Amino acid sequence: MSDVAVAPELKELGDKIAGLTLKQAKELSDYIKEAYGIEPATGGGGGGGGAVAAAPAAVVEQTEFDVVLANVGDKKLDVVKVVKNLTGASLMDAKKLVESPKPTIKEKVSKEDAAKVKAELEAVGATVELK
Repeated sequence: MSDVAVAPELKELGDKIAGLTLKQAKELSDYIKEAYGIEPATGGGGGGGGAVAAAPAAVVEQTEFDVVLANVGDKKLDVVKVVKNLTGASLMDAKKLVESPKPTIKEKVSKEDAAKVKAELEAVGATVELK
């Protein structure tokens, strides 16, 4: 936390805005836009809008990931076997998947599951990206 001097009522307002759910932030944004004609900043420099208008644009942490095979490495057969086990595909389908350009091995998995899949593939020499 920073040690910025702020009036107590502004600190309280800021704390309330920071504690909003995404749905509440969107509703606040819509209300401010409709009632006062103020829209959230879309990034970049300059321009007013203030803290209230910028609050709904808070960063949302990514919760679902796609595991993409960026490079097979030197042990293609081992990678095919791991992909087969991870996807439940036949050996032939796993081979086709591995041979396609930047294949997505798993879609919309949790951060923990994505990390496990990535670790398994990297253990056999593959390069993996999480998107």
